[in-house]
This record gives sequence, C-alpha cells and structure tokens, in this order.
Amino acid sequence: MTLKLSQYHFVGAILLSLTSTSLALANANDLSLLHTLERGQWSFRAAGAEAPLTKICLGNPELLTQIQHAGVACERYVVRSTVNMVTVSYTCKGQGQGLTTIRKESNRIVHIQSQGIRNNAPFSFSVEGRRTGPC
Repeated sequence: MTLKLSQYHFVGAILLSLTSTSLALANANDLSLLHTLERGQWSFRAAGAEAPLTKICLGNPELLTQIQHAGVACERYVVRSTVNMVTVSYTCKGQGQGLTTIRKESNRIVHIQSQGIRNNAPFSFSVEGRRTGPC
C-alpha cells in the first residue's frame, strides 16, 4: 500500500489529535497549581477596590474554586489546567453550581473569576487575592 503525501498529513493530523486528547485527559483533574500557593492569611478584594472584600485563612487551596459555596460538598471537574491557570466547573447537589477560573500571578497573588447559581440566584465576581501573613 502506497500513501500519498496528503495521506501522510492526514495520518499525522490524526496522531497529533489523539496525542493532544490523551494529554488533555491526563490533566483533566489537575489542581496542582493551587497547591503551590502559600498557606496563611489571604485578603480578597474586587478589582480596583481599596478595601478587602473578605479575608480567609487558606488551608485547603482547592476551596478557592467554590468561594460562593464555601463549606458545601460539591463535585468538581477541571475544565482546563495550565502552568499558571486552572478552570473548574462544580456542582453542589441542591445548592447550585459554578465555574471558576484562577490565574496565579505568584505563590502569593491570584486572580479569581467565578460565576454560577447560589440560593436560586446568579452570581458573578472577579477578585484579586493576596497572601497577607500567617493565620
């Protein structure tokens, strides 16, 4: 069987696609970016605001994926994970859902965008988080 040049390109494209799909699946639940953040006291404020929106003692950084559903058991799915950003979709049975993107600027600074439904009402916010010291 003889393959023409265009057939090689087609076969190569299929192999590249399968490799990319395998890599995407391998990273599908990768929250390792969050575990590089420093533990301690963090202040979160809306972009452009002076005063902190809220302060938390960061223990489990994975909870940053569901700030509006803090303390609620939710199922999470990593939509996309890169070296400096992770996007997570989550569902909290009977309590709502959300989609959160966390961009890491450094181990002490993150930018979080989240939107979803909580208490049958929509929410959407964008905050900057900074580690401010020990808890």
